[in-house]
Amino acid sequence: MATSRPSTADKRRTFHELHESGCFVIPNPWNVGSALYLQGLDFKALATTSSGHAHSQGRADGDQSIDEVLAHYRELADATDIPLNADFENGYAHDPEGVAANVNRCIETGVAGLSIEDFNGSEDDPLYPFDLARKRVKAAREAIDKSGSNVVFTARTEGFIHKRPDIDETIRRLTAFADAGA
Repeated sequence: MATSRPSTADKRRTFHELHESGCFVIPNPWNVGSALYLQGLDFKALATTSSGHAHSQGRADGDQSIDEVLAHYRELADATDIPLNADFENGYAHDPEGVAANVNRCIETGVAGLSIEDFNGSEDDPLYPFDLARKRVKAAREAIDKSGSNVVFTARTEGFIHKRPDIDETIRRLTAFADAGA
């Protein structure tokens, strides 16, 4: 007798429960095969990897369209029985409205969580200005809330990754992101 697979809502509920229960390991598959392998090792959740998927396609990190990325998320979410968190880069938009629209598209793939970062793609001046970064996070949160999807939302600041290692600014941004709903 076949067992029923968890619904998207079940996976989202499970992801919230995992976050409430403490620390857990969340590995990064790059395709369906590696996702199913990791699920088989009894990991409780998975997270996408932008570089891993891009490299598995013979491409550089950041060299995939939003449509390709969303198709990848859907493929992983559909293939697995455990929650999937999406590394949704900068939301594939610079303005808050674009972030909100793309977050809605991301939610539709069946992910249980998603993260938005404040890296704008420029190594010369890599972080969105503080107020814009906060507005982008707020727009993502509002899109999730309006969707009723219960997706776990994380916002990241990328200063240390992109040669802006300022702990005070990092804390200021993370605090503002939390206040904006991340």
